[in-house]
Amino acid sequence: MYPEDLIAPMRAELTDVGFQEFRTDEDVINHLKDHKGTTLVVINSVCGCAAGAARPGVRYAIEKSSVKPTYLATAFAGNDVSAVNKIREVVLPYPPSSPAMAFFKDGELVHFIERHHIEGRNAQMIGDHLIEVFEHFCKD
Repeated sequence: MYPEDLIAPMRAELTDVGFQEFRTDEDVINHLKDHKGTTLVVINSVCGCAAGAARPGVRYAIEKSSVKPTYLATAFAGNDVSAVNKIREVVLPYPPSSPAMAFFKDGELVHFIERHHIEGRNAQMIGDHLIEVFEHFCKD
């Protein structure tokens, strides 16, 4: 577990643009059961690819996309342990990965971006990919 004051600015990079935090497994369960609409869940992390590509890429997509998910959520790997574990359970068979991004439609996983899809890519590449995901899944 990381000191909360260390990760607070990393959390804020997402919460400042509208992400709600999943801190517990109950938060995840309550959101996904009987949920209608689309949800982007970002498993946040302290690593360099989260700082350099994942979080800025997500912010870019939210800012630039004309269509957006109904709900934006995040959980922090290493701190929001039960929430992250529940998300990882829901996205099986994908292996544990952070950072990572899961996209749900009506409570069902429809797209997943693993860490290896983030590493080596810049924020705009991540953002442009997310915009394509939004355009595909957020239209009725």
